[in-house]
Amino acid sequence: MSSDRCVVALAQIAPVWLDRAATLMKIAARIDEAGRSGARLVAFGEALLPGYPFWVEHTDGARFESPLQKELYARYVDQAVDVQGGDLAPLCKAARDARIWAVVGCIECDRSRGHSVFCSLVVIDDAGEIRTVHRKLCPTHEERLVWSLGDGVGLETFALDRFRLGALNCWENWMPLARSSLYAQGEDLHVALWPGSARNTEQITPFIAREGRSFALSVSGLMRREDIPDSAPHAALLRERLPAVCADGGSCIAGPDGNWVVPPHTGEEILLVAELDHARVREARHSFDPFGHYSRPDVLELRVDRRRQTGSSFSG
Repeated sequence: MSSDRCVVALAQIAPVWLDRAATLMKIAARIDEAGRSGARLVAFGEALLPGYPFWVEHTDGARFESPLQKELYARYVDQAVDVQGGDLAPLCKAARDARIWAVVGCIECDRSRGHSVFCSLVVIDDAGEIRTVHRKLCPTHEERLVWSLGDGVGLETFALDRFRLGALNCWENWMPLARSSLYAQGEDLHVALWPGSARNTEQITPFIAREGRSFALSVSGLMRREDIPDSAPHAALLRERLPAVCADGGSCIAGPDGNWVVPPHTGEEILLVAELDHARVREARHSFDPFGHYSRPDVLELRVDRRRQTGSSFSG
């Protein structure tokens, strides 16, 4: 029988904002560090690669035909991740070398969908293989000005030692049916990716853990005024308009009883490491198992379409 114990890591870091190559190097280094710490899984924040679009809220992002918004968006698309084109090869190598799983938030550009981008999470296994790419189902508020709608691909779980791993992007974690789609596949190790700030993580993380009788890991990024590089378009203007701190972390872990394993940590780049015990999951499910003895499949049923939505099909 395999061990009940599993070491996990949350990499709370800032990107090299809008710079894919430099951010890839930074993430790869943290994957290596997590592997050396003994972790079997390391997770990174939402849209970390190459960064969350913090400019939209603070630069009149909804103004139609704005030269400023067009230039920033063009840079964003240029630095987005082409998964099929091999942009994530450095992370796959790092995961393979460290024998560790990685969940990474990125901005994905799928050339079959033109030059639109998606907020995606990528699951890489300990052999360096990309297991899934899940695009955020519904961008939130101003995110809709730069991100496209996702689909059900990636609403799946994966065996990680004694655990069953699943993950969602940011406010997808507030969607009851999205969470339920993972519970229905036996999830007991849930990863929630966030751009940053404890206001996003401090309430919902214990709730997800208690609802799913699972371990819930929330991982956030950082973004401070000094993280805006000179290479960013309109860097001086962005330093003037953006607040001193756009995202201050808030990464944390809650156990199946809803209590903190690692309380929210803010204000610094850090690798948070914790050992989880699968026995705590089994104990918690004695009283409640969302798709086990407490489900009513004769009354309630969930249907999920996990096909990639392309908008076109060709024959002949």
